[in-house]
Amino acid sequence: MNDVPSLPVYGFEPNLGGLLSLAITIVLPILVGLVTRHSTSAGAKATLLLFLSAVNAILSAWLQAENTSAVFEWIPVVYSTFINFAIAVAVHFGWYKPAGISDAAQRSLVKDRPAVDGAATERMV
Repeated sequence: MNDVPSLPVYGFEPNLGGLLSLAITIVLPILVGLVTRHSTSAGAKATLLLFLSAVNAILSAWLQAENTSAVFEWIPVVYSTFINFAIAVAVHFGWYKPAGISDAAQRSLVKDRPAVDGAATERMV
């Protein structure tokens, strides 16, 4: 096994699989915003983002292993999961949140329940 995992995004020679994986990673924060409520805790949103990053890493590594007849290894997948998560968080706070894209995604699909008789909105997690 090499010192650097041979996953498609993190090699020095970009390929279609790596670019697709990177594009999915960049879109993950928007997906989290679309499927959670505004009132969902930041911890729950981060956990969902970490889970989606893991799914992305597993699928990318599995596809690469299938296409190259290589052995699927978990250590590079764990490494890739945390790199994907870090990229997604950086894109969220560096690009989507300042531009208002995160807020727009939060307002679109899953909405908080409206307040009844002036009562505070229930926190739905």
